[in-house]
Amino acid sequence: MGADSGDNFLTVVAKNFDVLAGPVVALVYPLYASIKAIESGSRADDQQWLTYWVLYSLITLFELSFAKVLEWFPIWSYAKLFFTCWLVLPQFNGATYVYKNFIRPFYMNPQRTTSTIWYIPKTKNFFGKKDDILSAAERYIEENGTEAFERLIRKADREAKARRSHYMLFEEDDRYY
Repeated sequence: MGADSGDNFLTVVAKNFDVLAGPVVALVYPLYASIKAIESGSRADDQQWLTYWVLYSLITLFELSFAKVLEWFPIWSYAKLFFTCWLVLPQFNGATYVYKNFIRPFYMNPQRTTSTIWYIPKTKNFFGKKDDILSAAERYIEENGTEAFERLIRKADREAKARRSHYMLFEEDDRYY
């Protein structure tokens, strides 16, 4: 019973590594690290763990919403484990990376981010003229004149330059975290 049972145990552990490691990586260590972050005075670790829990919640919602589809991808549990390790492990601080590169820019200026990702037309009349950026610009010029449109473009350009310099200052500050 000695050697055979040891081999069987190792086989079971190897086949279920994702099931065993997943909760430790996704819950046990982050809970411990979050408690440490609460007790520390550092803002950087608060940011890391708050962001992690937001991302963990999003992953969980994704899994709940697409459970039937994910059953068709046996690699999903390993991909999730790999991604969670990247988010959690201090060598990578993936959650902080996601925050600084995706969440923070969106939060700091949601209008700019959504408008650069896609344009959502706001049609007033369902059967009317197609509503796109060019027709919106034409309507603005018709209603306010060419000079007002040019002032609007100059103002948008100044604001974009100010945002770029603002983000460059934050990038310099972020090196100290």
